[in-house]
Amino acid sequence: MKVMVNGEPRELPEGTSVADAVASVTAAGSGVAAALNDEVVRRSAWDETPLREADRLEVLTAVQGG
Repeated sequence: MKVMVNGEPRELPEGTSVADAVASVTAAGSGVAAALNDEVVRRSAWDETPLREADRLEVLTAVQGG
């Protein structure tokens, strides 16, 4: 299935979860947020939230600095 991840088209297998897609984008263990079709997905729901054809996923990583 095709989904947009951070504005880039990706081909992912059926049944891919938000958690799977986030792991493919970043290895950061904390400071990561995900929004699916413009709605924030709670981290506790990532494993059980499947992606579907044409979904848009934004993965955001907090960066510290100044």
